[in-house]
Amino acid sequence: MIVVLSGLGWFLYFATAENWPLAYADLTMVVLGALGWLLIRNHQIKAALTLSEVAFLIFIVAFCLVFDVPTEANPRVSHLFLPAIALLAYFNYLREKSSFQLVVIAAALMSFIYFSSTKTAAPFAQSVPDEVRHLGIWINSTLATAMLCGGVYAIHRASTGQNEISRALRSAVRNNQLELHFQPQFDNARRIIGAEALLRWKHPRHGYIPPGNFIPIAEESGLMPLIGGWVLKEACRTLAAWQDDPVLSRLTLAVNVSANQFNVTGFEQSVLEAVELFNVDPTKLKLELTESVIISGVEPVVEKMNVLRASGIEFALDDFGTGYSSLSYLRQLPVSQLKIDRSFVQESLESPGGAALIRSIVRMGLDLDLTVLAEGIETAAQHLFLLECGCQEFQGYHFGRPVSSEDFKARALQVAG
Repeated sequence: MIVVLSGLGWFLYFATAENWPLAYADLTMVVLGALGWLLIRNHQIKAALTLSEVAFLIFIVAFCLVFDVPTEANPRVSHLFLPAIALLAYFNYLREKSSFQLVVIAAALMSFIYFSSTKTAAPFAQSVPDEVRHLGIWINSTLATAMLCGGVYAIHRASTGQNEISRALRSAVRNNQLELHFQPQFDNARRIIGAEALLRWKHPRHGYIPPGNFIPIAEESGLMPLIGGWVLKEACRTLAAWQDDPVLSRLTLAVNVSANQFNVTGFEQSVLEAVELFNVDPTKLKLELTESVIISGVEPVVEKMNVLRASGIEFALDDFGTGYSSLSYLRQLPVSQLKIDRSFVQESLESPGGAALIRSIVRMGLDLDLTVLAEGIETAAQHLFLLECGCQEFQGYHFGRPVSSEDFKARALQVAG
């Protein structure tokens, strides 16, 4: 908004003076700022940050070369916005680390140094009049400083917020604020065959907090082994409660296991201890791993999985196709099920490519003698298409949303009856 308002003010000033090159340059800045603001309003934070940092970096460099040429009376000032651009890119880097963000940071800082140290200008430069530059120096210096301070504050808030959530999560485990909800899974005859246990955090003041708001922070803070251990024990407790029911005792329960949790030394023993503690049938427990577990190497992962498979526990490869997706390692991992990622399901009826990808994944899974489950099914048309492809098991809002343990039990008994 600072960019939009300041750019609009300069546009009106130069338009009134009929200095159209500068007026159009400032109008470009207004449009870029407004577009970034609209993306943020639509919750497209990543797109807004990337657009802003790249577009404004190019704009400022061009403006310094064409319009903001230093004179004997007044220095160049537009380059003072470049550290704010670098800070913006760093903020984006903290959200999602990538080499591209590092390149933007380096480009912004190097450009700042270059324009601070030289009087370089384009041969066709049209310098801002000195009478305007004298006022603009103070305005732009103030705005650049304000944006830099705002960026520092934003990073501080984000860091503080993550630390607070991390502390609150530790407290949530101790104070029984975490819950398991269950989403049903069905076979191709629409019989309920099991459920996926999904973590929910019921905060005493804020109510239910979406997993997407705390799971990434838990992973970054190293809390997933603690939280994942709680989930496994609760899943075993649930299976123990189901054992006495003739309907529920036939169901499997799938539990998500993060790479951080799986790679902890002794993970396999902790799972076996939980199974023994609650005296549950290990064949009813299914652990869902994402492809990121193999980042530390296939052999140690296979070794742990084989220990658990020997007891009867099965494995599913979750979100298949979104990670490393190598057929060579897939054949090495002792998994019994592939889960097609919801993003592929959503695209299956939107494009020929999406449909072809689903068919390929299902065919590959069947060729490897694996059960194929599609998650994220929201419509009857998606379900029908997946049936035609040969998919065997299904999960998604079309069949049922995640619900509490009591509601799931009621639903399972209703479907079975």
